[in-house]
Amino acid sequence: MSERAPIPVRDDYRVFRPMQTRWMDNDVYGHVNNVVYYSYFDTAVNGYLIDATGTDIRQLPAIGVVAETGCRYFESVSYPDLLEVGLAVERLGRSSIVYQLGIFTAGRSTAAAAGRFVHVYVDSTQRGTVPVPEPIRAAVAPLLRGS
Repeated sequence: MSERAPIPVRDDYRVFRPMQTRWMDNDVYGHVNNVVYYSYFDTAVNGYLIDATGTDIRQLPAIGVVAETGCRYFESVSYPDLLEVGLAVERLGRSSIVYQLGIFTAGRSTAAAAGRFVHVYVDSTQRGTVPVPEPIRAAVAPLLRGS
């Protein structure tokens, strides 16, 4: 049996984005359904990129497509919780970015969930792999762990 990674804390992330849970996020068991966390990740990452670059990232000649996602759950969240999504970059490669994300209930020091989100950049018309665009690279550089 392998040892589990510790539950992430706020210091593991470089920036936080607010995220309001919605009535429809809850499932029949009264907590946010597991698939909704992936929507939170996508919204936090792309919202950050739009704000940090000052541009509509959909209009860049290269776009980030999701190549991999993952999530570990530590405690339930539910509507009407106000959440904060922590973002950090584990790896900034030639054509990909590996994000680490944490879902925190507002004011809590430990994550309710931790995610991994990988963007691979492709040409917006041909869909072939291309380098991460410079505006994106500059926007995520401050999120690099260890920077």
